[in-house]
Amino acid sequence: MDQAQIKAWIDALGIPALFVADDTRIIAANDLAISVYNLNVAGLIYSAALRQPAAIEAIHACLEYHKIQTARIHHTENCTDTVFDLRCAYIDKGLRGVLITLKDLTDEGKNTQLHRDFVANVSHELRTPLTAISGFIETLQGSAKKDEEALDRFLGMMARQSARMDRLVSDLLSLSRIEAQERQRPSDTVYLHDLLATVIESYKAQDVEIISQLNAHDHAVQADADQLHQVFSNLIENAVKYGQAGAPITVTTKNVACDARLRVPAIRMSVCDTGAGIDPIHLPRLTERFYRIDGHRSREKGGTGLGLAIAKHIISRHRGRLEIKSKISQGSEFTAIIPTR
Repeated sequence: MDQAQIKAWIDALGIPALFVADDTRIIAANDLAISVYNLNVAGLIYSAALRQPAAIEAIHACLEYHKIQTARIHHTENCTDTVFDLRCAYIDKGLRGVLITLKDLTDEGKNTQLHRDFVANVSHELRTPLTAISGFIETLQGSAKKDEEALDRFLGMMARQSARMDRLVSDLLSLSRIEAQERQRPSDTVYLHDLLATVIESYKAQDVEIISQLNAHDHAVQADADQLHQVFSNLIENAVKYGQAGAPITVTTKNVACDARLRVPAIRMSVCDTGAGIDPIHLPRLTERFYRIDGHRSREKGGTGLGLAIAKHIISRHRGRLEIKSKISQGSEFTAIIPTR
């Protein structure tokens, strides 16, 4: 294998790759490797070009012992930190030297951290009601054992904490199912206005004042009716909980010939309240799991911190997007934008 063939082979790889000849020169590097180092390293001595002790040691050992070597390296370029698994394999056919490949582990590290954060958050959310229930049980077994008034009060508190855990577990299971289905496009035919009207009627039956401004032209889309029902219910429920007490909620739909971001025809379904509004600093994080602006207030109102995360995943499964607008003292607007074709 000559130098041109080696260059052709590493260019075909989907990861950064370099080839170091026996004379310690880098004789080929693909575009991905060049982008990592922001430099065309071909022709340079590997120790001068790479400048990472772990990488240099692995390449040196591979050149000397002709055995596969691996290393974990951290690379910083333009204030961006990247973690790579470096693998060195010796080639002794034709042009002799070491083939070096770099596997980017940055996303894996982020996913691991997200998993740790998720487990920590779930543990915290469950520990709080469990601690409360344990305290109530201990009290009822002790000083309040024969106090009927205390018994009724504590049992009521225990029921509320138990219901809170039930909601949390239910939302966690729902989120898990939705994530598992996210790459499976829904295939049922659903009329969006009919579905939204059903959700609105269910809240009107609960004496919630809702102003409906639905576009006369309904759209049939390929969707999962139960999941979209969950999205609309969640958005209206949030408006009821966090909007101005007693003020009406406005639900509107609008047909869009071509959504600017989705680049396809779509329907916008918005839920507006006239509550206190949300500080703009919070808007980018509202759909994160367990993210709350006011944790105590959210829990008091029965929130699990997962509703908007669930809504975002459902809308994503339908190839749409969730848009959130809010101004302090002027209320909030949550919009589900669903492609109509």
